[in-house]
Amino acid sequence: MQRLYDFLRRHPTGVDSFWAVMLAGLALLWIVEARLGREVGLVAVLLCAVLCVATALRRRAPEKTLLVVAAVGLLQLVTGVGINPADFAMLVVIYTCAANGARWASWLGLVGGLCAPTIAALRWPPQERSQWEAVVAVCLMTIPFALAWVLGDSIRTRRAYYAQLEERAARLEREREAQAKVAVAGERARIARELHDVVAHNVSVMVVQADGAAYVLDAAPEQAKQALETISGTGRQALAEMRRLLGVLRTGEGSEGGEYVPQPGVEQLTDLIEQVRGAGLPVDFKVAGEPRPLDSGVELTAYRIVQEALTNTRKHGGEHAGATVRLSYADTELDLLIEDDGRGAGRELYEAGGADGLGHGLIGMRERVGMVGGRLDAGPRNGGGFRVSAVLPLKPSR
Repeated sequence: MQRLYDFLRRHPTGVDSFWAVMLAGLALLWIVEARLGREVGLVAVLLCAVLCVATALRRRAPEKTLLVVAAVGLLQLVTGVGINPADFAMLVVIYTCAANGARWASWLGLVGGLCAPTIAALRWPPQERSQWEAVVAVCLMTIPFALAWVLGDSIRTRRAYYAQLEERAARLEREREAQAKVAVAGERARIARELHDVVAHNVSVMVVQADGAAYVLDAAPEQAKQALETISGTGRQALAEMRRLLGVLRTGEGSEGGEYVPQPGVEQLTDLIEQVRGAGLPVDFKVAGEPRPLDSGVELTAYRIVQEALTNTRKHGGEHAGATVRLSYADTELDLLIEDDGRGAGRELYEAGGADGLGHGLIGMRERVGMVGGRLDAGPRNGGGFRVSAVLPLKPSR
């Protein structure tokens, strides 16, 4: 049945032609039984044939078939060809114009259909009927024309409604795809910042320790051994953080979810400072105010800012540089101040993220601070060195 239905939908003109042939057969039987005169019979055959052809082509050109059917109706009135089965084509064409034709054709079909029974009753007044019976008969004949138009117009409205729903669904799908692309781009940028911070900090520590180990390998084997242990620990930490970040890119691998380490926060700053000190950079770290629980985004931002600032100090501060880190809890804000007394590298180099210009540097810091609704101020200090000041809200902005 489904195949038959699909076949009929693909060949609408063939279906209409079948019904036109059936209608032609009924019209031919009427002509034979009506025993019309020779001339009237020939005109009746011609008009019935035209109505049947209009039925077959109604969906190809609904407006033209309506005009043809209207002309046939007028010729019936002029030539005296009475009401016959082929006039059923008028109902079909009115329905088609209401469903598929132009609006003017739809309204013309409605007006013509409502007037046709009255005109026919005046042209061929019913015999042996009272006036009221004639009026009732006209009303009953008008109802099919009105129903045909109403059915066709409802089909048009339904199709327009479905088309609007499809257009709306397509628009929502496009908007959802655009939002998904924006979200993916934002997530990629976040992962890029995280990877930069992890790689820039830990690899720089490993490079400094490796250089120190090579320098004191013969003179102080114990110090070289300690430096190698620091390199090993730093490498494991970098691998753990990178495993956590790359886990975001995996799908359907929930079995490894327990291996990911949590996001670093303010409490891990002590370990970070000790690691930096072990790499040879003296750091003075102080906390002011009463520590309190912070939003995870604020904690991660604070940690990464300190990490990035100390990494830049090691890169550009020089051999005897030192740094200070101040963490202050206010009523509604968390203040961060990272300063160093090195020779500095200038704002342009910090903006580029390093001497090679391949990192994110201050750009990444500003993005992080902006995401939590904070403020960042960074630049060279008077007398040398560099200064990074950040103010983070204790509650992230919505």
